[in-house]
Amino acid sequence: MQAADFGKVAVLMGGWSAERAVSLKSGAAVLAGLREKGVDAHGVDTGRDICEVLGKGGFERVFVMLHGRGGEDGVIQGLLETLGLPYTGSGVLGSALAMDKMRSKQLWSALGLPTPAYRQIRGEVDFDDVVEALGFPLMVKPVHEGSSIGISKVEDAAALQPAWALARGFDSVVLAERWIAGKEYTVAVLDAKALPVIRLETPHEIYDYAAKYETDTTGYFIPSGLPAAAESRMQELALQAFHAVGASGWGRVDFMVDAQGQPWLVEVNTVPGMTDHSLVPMAAAAAGMDFPELVWRILCGSLENGQ
Repeated sequence: MQAADFGKVAVLMGGWSAERAVSLKSGAAVLAGLREKGVDAHGVDTGRDICEVLGKGGFERVFVMLHGRGGEDGVIQGLLETLGLPYTGSGVLGSALAMDKMRSKQLWSALGLPTPAYRQIRGEVDFDDVVEALGFPLMVKPVHEGSSIGISKVEDAAALQPAWALARGFDSVVLAERWIAGKEYTVAVLDAKALPVIRLETPHEIYDYAAKYETDTTGYFIPSGLPAAAESRMQELALQAFHAVGASGWGRVDFMVDAQGQPWLVEVNTVPGMTDHSLVPMAAAAAGMDFPELVWRILCGSLENGQ
């Protein structure tokens, strides 16, 4: 395959979600990587006029690097389907399901895949039921946000209302989830294969937005330190969870592992970060793939998937 086979490629970045700043950084990195491989790639800071921009730009293919709502939830994918433009990553259904943390968990639970117990919080009338079902501590998070935006660890009843209010400020649907005490891991997926597992360690109480993007104190461990059998089990579970929500192409599956060594599915990301702090490039490097080769492979997926 030659770079010219892709034609003129739009790298969609920015957007209007709460993750706009990260998307701009990810998009700039992807743009540079594609150009290094000789691809005729062009950065597009995505706004509400994106349909007109793509129509007038003469683009033949799209690399979706939009995080969060409008880019990772099936919205832009539906537009690209309508325009007949091939694009990277998951389709409409896979994007929408993976972005919806509650429906992902409902699906995994129905399939017998391990995910922490949860309850939807529709308002303060639900607080007592949530505490009775999940106990303390617990996590409260907006259902349709990424990058740990709007999440809180809740230690007692007094902290539940402000945590709900914070999450409610980002989303009309709020989820409470049983706290899993243990270590955090992530598995990148590329071309239906799991890349090496990464273990995350942060001095922050949770792996929040600052730990992901703004500090250099987070530790990333590859090899993960897991026994070979446990790592293989986690990779297989990641693929099951990824395919269960209809995701395709590339992405990342996040886990917590408790003191008994049980992995628990947290979420699937269909457009993970591609910044200098991001996990998919780290996993790819551990598999012997540099960044330009990684973005080339992702772009190749838009051809191989027949989009």
